[in-house]
Amino acid sequence: MKKIIYTEKAPAPIGPYNQAVQIGNMLYTSGQIALDPATMELVLDDIETETEQVMKNLEALLAAAGMAFENVIKTTIFIMDMGDFAKINGVYGKYFDEKTAPARETVQVAGLPKGVNVEISMIAVA
Repeated sequence: MKKIIYTEKAPAPIGPYNQAVQIGNMLYTSGQIALDPATMELVLDDIETETEQVMKNLEALLAAAGMAFENVIKTTIFIMDMGDFAKINGVYGKYFDEKTAPARETVQVAGLPKGVNVEISMIAVA
């Protein structure tokens, strides 16, 4: 049965979607951008700060479903500029143990919502 996951500790949806959906022991998050959930303002100081906010938003969604980064099995990273890859990867890597890190793809795109530089989604299993 489909269960909608919602937390005020992550940004409210800005369209016809939910923050995350859980089916059985599987969790699918919507792509997260660097919106501060308290203010719904973008955090775009630099690419590291932006990525950090994205990861905090994802962490809040995982926690709302009773999970953590250890439960993540797959991520997708969308970035505007592949030149930012190393900096994004540096922040992202702090959240995972390299030996048990999830599968992942990183894709450069032509545009992202609200003009952000990075968006990340995750699939996790309890």
